[in-house]
Amino acid sequence: MSEVKLFGTLFSPFVRRVEMALKLKGVEYEFIEEDLKNKSSLLLQHNPVHKKVPILVHNGKPIAESTVILEYIDEVWEGPSILPKDPYNRAMARFWVKFIDDKCGLAAWRACWSVGEEREKLKEEAIDGLKFLEEEIKGKNNVGLVDFVADFFAHWFLILQELAGLEILTQDKFPNLWKWINEYCNDNFIKENLPDKDKLTASFKKAFATGNLY
Repeated sequence: MSEVKLFGTLFSPFVRRVEMALKLKGVEYEFIEEDLKNKSSLLLQHNPVHKKVPILVHNGKPIAESTVILEYIDEVWEGPSILPKDPYNRAMARFWVKFIDDKCGLAAWRACWSVGEEREKLKEEAIDGLKFLEEEIKGKNNVGLVDFVADFFAHWFLILQELAGLEILTQDKFPNLWKWINEYCNDNFIKENLPDKDKLTASFKKAFATGNLY
């Protein structure tokens, strides 16, 4: 029997996407919670390059970076597919995943923690990116790689933008994304595996108050 360990933090969207993939595949795993202000020697040993979570350790072999881990999980374990089978569709899924993480998600995240002109610039960058995602997500009705990565906007970011007093992802601007969020968050599997909204809100409130996220 294979041994699977996941190093992470409870409220990280990057860690949660890996947990969802493991649960979708029915993989049993041990969750090892990390204090990112006082990183364990095991974390530093397993991910000496980036020194961050998530880290999946399978039979003693560590894999870092959430999207790399998601593809690894899909290739190793049987069960519902996370990536499309068709090569072109797989390539497109990888493209959108990178776009969400590097463009939309990063700008939206940074906008919440910025002020003044920098916040406005990041806000516009996030909105411009979401316009592309608005068209891509239209009509999507299966849970897979892109959904697990866009999960940040479905749950975490809606809380963040409200606490930060921002209007970036709104129903009137992005009706397709809101429809997807509604359907995604009401999927039975997803609903069971999203972090508790009240606890997540409390965690972000503390971060805003102290200026220190983790």
